[in-house]
This record gives sequence, structure tokens and C-alpha cells, in this order.
Amino acid sequence: MIIYGVAVLAGCLLAGMIVGDLLGVLLGVEANVGGVGFAMLLLIVLTDRMRRAGKFPPHSADGVLFWSAMYIPIVVAMASTQNVVSAVSGGPIALLAGVGATVACWALVPVLSRLGGAEEPLPPISEEAEV
Repeated sequence: MIIYGVAVLAGCLLAGMIVGDLLGVLLGVEANVGGVGFAMLLLIVLTDRMRRAGKFPPHSADGVLFWSAMYIPIVVAMASTQNVVSAVSGGPIALLAGVGATVACWALVPVLSRLGGAEEPLPPISEEAEV
């Protein structure tokens, strides 16, 4: 059953890469624009809906969990294959999108921190940490 989770992940990756390539064509940039991000969003939405419908057993989730541990090295490897120079020279939209996303994330940090509410801090790990 673990292979089903890996198959869902692979399908989401392929769909995300296609969407990223299409977005790159629409923007006139010869690069994949956000394909891995779209894949991860699709994976989150799809697995959540499958879990709620009872069609995603825990053993299948193990396949996704395995690859989630590999997420950062995979993203770094995939991002290194994209041509950033082409994306930036294709127009200011790539630069604007990057700056806009960064500013939006900075602006949302206080909002998200207020949503969580205040909780009691965790107990110290050892007696030395109490001092």
C-alpha cells in the first residue's frame, strides 16, 4: 500500500510540473514557474480530501511521509535545474513575483502568529535550562 502513496505523490509532481511549464509559457518565460510548489499544494489538497473520504489508508500515507522527509533535497535539486537567468531576463515579472511573495509572507507573519493564540511555554528540558 505504500506504493499507492508514492504514486499519488508522483502524479501530483507530474501535474505540478505541467502547470508550471504552462505558466512559464503564458508569462513568456522559458522556465518552469512554480511547478514544485503547485505539486505540493495539489498533494496537500488531494491527500486531505482522500483521507476525509476514507480512501487514503495509513499505509498509503507512509509512502507520502517517506518522500516528505526527502522534500528539501528534491526541491533543491529541481530548482538547480531551472534557468534563473532566463527567467529574470525574460522580463521584470519574475522579479516582481519574487519580491511580492516575500513581502506578502513578511506581512502575514504577525497575522498568523495572532491566529494561534498564546499558549503556555514548554517545560525546560533539564535543570540547567531553568536557570
